[in-house]
Amino acid sequence: EKKDYPVHLGITATGNFLEGVVKSSAGLGNLLYGRIGDIIRVSLTAPSFWEVRVAKNILQALGLRRFGPEIISCPTCSRCEVDLIGITEKLKKILDKENLRKPLRIAVMGCIVNGPGEATQADIGAAFGKNKALIFKGKRIISKSSPGRIIEDLIGEVRKL
Repeated sequence: EKKDYPVHLGITATGNFLEGVVKSSAGLGNLLYGRIGDIIRVSLTAPSFWEVRVAKNILQALGLRRFGPEIISCPTCSRCEVDLIGITEKLKKILDKENLRKPLRIAVMGCIVNGPGEATQADIGAAFGKNKALIFKGKRIISKSSPGRIIEDLIGEVRKL
């Protein structure tokens, strides 16, 4: 606030990939959340494209920029009866491949206990039960799906928005 020039933020010597992501997210996120900094540089001991992806994810997680769809998913527990990790990874790959720029929140939740509440808070969401899923648009159930069809059904709903 005292100077009229951009403030560059970066954390170097962060360690390997995972440690670098955690240290960069914690350090840069704390400063950016406090509205300190104009330019960021994420430094990782990894291919440079990861530095850009991590920087974008930090900015999006803080709500400072939106670069495209964001997937919200649960950490899975004993109630989850689908391959939620596989489903979210495939969904992310397709969203990245299609290069969609819509700033949407897409929830993919593994159970019927907490899933519907989380799914209804997203633009498009899915909550799984045993071998089936409900798809939500806002607070409304708009269709039913299955683990084998959920990705194409969610992508279809995203394209409609």
